[in-house]
Amino acid sequence: MFGVLKTLVAGSSARAEERLRDHFALDLLEQKVREAEANLATAKETLASLIMRERAEGRALEAIKAQIRDLEDRTRQALAADDSGLVETGAKAIADLENERDVRVETERRLKDKVARMRMEIDKSYRRLLDLKQGLTTARAIDAEQKAQTKLNRSIGANTSMREAEELLQRLMERDDPLEESAVLDEIDNDLTHVSARDRMAEAGYGPATKVRADDVLARLKETQTTTQSERAS
Repeated sequence: MFGVLKTLVAGSSARAEERLRDHFALDLLEQKVREAEANLATAKETLASLIMRERAEGRALEAIKAQIRDLEDRTRQALAADDSGLVETGAKAIADLENERDVRVETERRLKDKVARMRMEIDKSYRRLLDLKQGLTTARAIDAEQKAQTKLNRSIGANTSMREAEELLQRLMERDDPLEESAVLDEIDNDLTHVSARDRMAEAGYGPATKVRADDVLARLKETQTTTQSERAS
C-alpha cells in the first residue's frame, strides 16, 4: 500500500513539475542561455590562461636552448685550453639544462594539445550558443504572439457588453412583425365572427356583396357618364 502511494505521489510530482516547466519554458530557456554564456566566458578565460602558459613555456625553452648553446661554446673553449675543472663544470651544467629542456619540451607539447582541444570545444560551444540565441529569439516571438492571441481571445470571450449586444440583436431579429401580427389577428377575429365566411360567399355570388368592389365602382361611373350624356343631348 505504501509503495503504491509513493508511486502515485511521485507521478503527481512529476506531472506538476512538467506543467511548471511548460509554463516557465521561456524563462528557463533564457536562464539556460545565460548559464551557457557564463560557461563559455569561463572556458575562454581558461583557454587564455593556457595560451599564456604555453607562450611562457616557449620563452623559457628558448632561453634554456640559448644557455645550452652558450655553455657548449664556453666548454669547447675550456676543453681546447685543457682546463679539465671548468670542462667538467660546463658539462654538468649543460646536462642539467638539457634535462630541463626535455621536461619543458614535453610540458609545451601537452599545453599545445590542451590549447588545440579547448579551442575546438570553445568553437563548438560558441556555435551551439549562437543556435540557442537564435532559437530564443524565435521562441520569444512565438511566446509574444501566443500571449497576444490569448489576451485577444480572453478580451472577446469575457466582454459582457459585446455578448449582451449579440443576444439583444438576436432577440430583435427573432421578434414578430407587428403588421403581420395585426393581419393575423384580424383573420382570427373574422373567423370567430363568421365574417370571413360571409365575405367568401358574397364573392362567390351568393347574396348581396359585403364589400364595394372595383367592378362595382367602374359600373357606377359608366352609368353616371351615360346619364349625363343623355341629359345633354336632350
